[in-house]
Amino acid sequence: MDAQATLAREAERRGTSLAALSRMIGRNPAYLQQFVKRGTPRRLDEGARRHLAAFFGVEESALGGPARDADMVAVRRIDAAASAGPGGLVEDDRAAGEERIDPRVAARLGVAPGSLTMITARGDSMEPLIHDGDALFVDMSDRRLSSRPGLFVLRLDGALLVKRVARIGFDLHIASDNPAAPVIAPVRADKAEIIGRVVRLARSLK
Repeated sequence: MDAQATLAREAERRGTSLAALSRMIGRNPAYLQQFVKRGTPRRLDEGARRHLAAFFGVEESALGGPARDADMVAVRRIDAAASAGPGGLVEDDRAAGEERIDPRVAARLGVAPGSLTMITARGDSMEPLIHDGDALFVDMSDRRLSSRPGLFVLRLDGALLVKRVARIGFDLHIASDNPAAPVIAPVRADKAEIIGRVVRLARSLK
């Protein structure tokens, strides 16, 4: 449930109006009505959020605030670089720790937190979409292929790759976004292992 829906529900449960709540937090009577109905402002400011959360007896995160550390979910980070270039050779996929993310991120992606894994991309063959060093969030529960190319991490000949993959008949068609990257010939589906679908990427601004 989003912050607007939570606020409207709690106001109704308490039998109070949004106008009265707006005055309680020192704002004009239309402030919370606009937030709920129009999404303006996009987020409640910290002071208003804290005041309302205390009044309703809910966590600030329910009203759009950051989740507490205890509420964060762990995403396993794999000690393997998914190559967006020639191919990152790996012997195994050992966990190298974890990242903690707001559970609402996983919910927006439609992924169960336990199915998410983070892998780092290496190389430039998937530019401009994926750059060297980008963090890829991979849904390991989604390995469904179709004739329409999707963005997947896969293992082929011992190399971990991030590519666009389509299945046509018994063959996988594997492609890069960068036109300068080497062409990969179609391979039989049983010769590759699909690790999961890339559902999100994160990039550091340099």
